[in-house]
Parts: sequence; C-alpha cells; structure tokens
Amino acid sequence: MKKIVIDARMIKSSGIGTYLQYMIPNLREKFSLILLGNKNEIYRFGWAKDLKVIDFNSPIYSLSEQFVLPFIVPACDIFLSPHYNIPVMPVKAKTRVVIIHDVYHLAFYGRLTGPQKLYAKVMINLAAKMSDRIITVSNFSKSEILKYINVHESKINVVYCGINRDEFPDTLNGNYSSIKEKYNLPESFFLFVSNIKPHKNLYNLLLAFKEVLAKHAKYKLVVVGEYKKLITADKDVFKLLDKEEVLRKNTVFTGYVLKDDLPGLYRSASALIFPSFYEGFGLPPIEAMICGCPVIASNAASIPEACGDAALYFKPGSVNDITEKLNLFISDPALKDELVNKGMNNIKRFSRDIFSENIKNVLNSTD
Repeated sequence: MKKIVIDARMIKSSGIGTYLQYMIPNLREKFSLILLGNKNEIYRFGWAKDLKVIDFNSPIYSLSEQFVLPFIVPACDIFLSPHYNIPVMPVKAKTRVVIIHDVYHLAFYGRLTGPQKLYAKVMINLAAKMSDRIITVSNFSKSEILKYINVHESKINVVYCGINRDEFPDTLNGNYSSIKEKYNLPESFFLFVSNIKPHKNLYNLLLAFKEVLAKHAKYKLVVVGEYKKLITADKDVFKLLDKEEVLRKNTVFTGYVLKDDLPGLYRSASALIFPSFYEGFGLPPIEAMICGCPVIASNAASIPEACGDAALYFKPGSVNDITEKLNLFISDPALKDELVNKGMNNIKRFSRDIFSENIKNVLNSTD
C-alpha cells in the first residue's frame, strides 16, 4: 500500500475541513495513512482511532509551519496538502498532491490587504508549480485555476466531494424538539450554513429577508457557524443588524454546531438558503438535500454545477430576486416537494463509492 501523509490541521474548518472529514475515511481503505495535526481533535473522529497522527500545531499561513514541515513529514509516497499553504522547502515525499478548492483570493484580489495579496499570489502559484497533481472540487474551480494560474490543464483533476449518507441519519425520528431547544431555534425558519465572509453574501440575504418579513412574519433566519473569531467577517452584516431592529429580532446566530446536530437543523428548516457570490463547490446544499431539506440558492460560480436542477435559483446580487424567490417558495407548497424529490436524485452524483474510486485513481496516477 502507498504511504500517504496528509496535513490535517484544518480538520475542523468549514469547507476544507469537511472535505478532509469525507476524504480520509475513504482513503484509509486503500492506502496507509499518517495524519499531521492536533491529536485531540483528530482522534475525536471514530474513523481516526487506529490511524497514526503526528502532533503538528503550527498555525496555518505561518512561518512556523514552513520551518517545521520539512522535518516533521516522514518518508512517504505522497504528501497531500488540503490547501495551498504547501511546504515550500523539500519534504521526504516521492510526489506531492495539493487540493485547491478555489482561487477566491485571486478572483477577489482587490479585497485583500497588501500582505494577503503577496501571500496568496506567491503561495497559490507555488502550490501549482511544486505539486505533481492538483485536485480541485468542481469544473468551475478548474476553469478558475486555469484562468488565474499558469499551469497545464493535464495536471488538474476534478474530484467532487463524496458524502456518506449514513452520516446524516434521522436519529431523532422526526422529533427535533431537543435540537430546537439546544440551539434556541424558532418553529419556522430559513437556514444559512456558512461563515460570514463578504462573498458568502449574508448581507444581501438579510436585506431580502427584511422584505419577506413584511409579508410572512412567522419566519426567522437561522445562521449557523462560528463568527466571533473570524478575522475576515463581513462587518457590514453587523452594521445592518445594529441598524435594523426587525432583523435583530428575527435572526438567530447559533454559533458552532456539532456535526451530529447538523442533520437535525437541516431537517427542521423550511429551506436552506445558499446565497454565495463565489464557491469552489459548496457542501451545505448537498448536505441539505440528503436530509430532505429544499435548497434556494445563488446561480453563481459552481453552485449550479453542484445543485443541478434541484435548487430554486436567484441572482445573488439582486435583493429583489432573492426576495421574489423566497416569497415564491413560501406561497407554493408543491415547490417544496418538487425540490426535495429532485434533491434526492441529485445527491446520487456525490456518493461515497464514486468519490472513493475517483480519489483513489488520482492518487494512484502519481507513479
């Protein structure tokens, strides 16, 4: 078996961390794995109990990680970086693989600070140049990589995330009162599952939701995710909430939600709203579909590629369009059933078996 070392420090992060959580259990069946990261965090996952974990806690994007990585990575066939913060010095790996989920930092270059611009431009290009294979998560992201980075197309492999439906059981058998009580959830609500960075577009969603409340006062908006420690949080969101009392009263921030509790939130919600301007893939809509939660989503970036015909789409830059689609969803009960049924069909494209086979083929092709 090939020995693969994976930098798993971002195991609890949204997006990248979720991809790692789905990827590693599939790889362990085909390869000999060693993980780098916080042992206490990693061993909380049942699939990790008999894996070798090397303690590695240097912060992401730090000089510290660059000094430590060449010494801490053991001899292996493949070193896999789940993000573009690759080791720039040689490591004891025959080949390197990097996962570049998106190139947001290049596509929205003007929004970055000076140091962020320098780091992103240098490191993303180095990651592409120094890696033998690049894995990305959608055809949209592949096209963006080719647009912004000088790299040959043959080096890039698209591997959609594979989601194990068994990880989203209805353990509460339809009785979600305990989940609602735990997270102070209202009776009727729309769900937003993401961080609060500007490109996630919570600001426009809030503006639209204010208009929806004028007609449908029973609904609230539930925002899932830890934002208090997020340096790049969208400050305009909080300015808007401070200004608009009706939004403050009807928006619930849950903070961090345990993964085991997330299915209950999806199943309790009237719909998931996914309004992003930019996504490399976007896992929450697929997770929602698995749980029978209808999806109302942006028609931008990779989102239509992931959601297919199973979402009610809106233009993310149009508050009026978001408002119209939410009102349409509320007024048409048959639409909910249609979206749920289409969602159940759509998720077949992202099965664990398909993902496992595709990721295995990419990693075996590094010989």
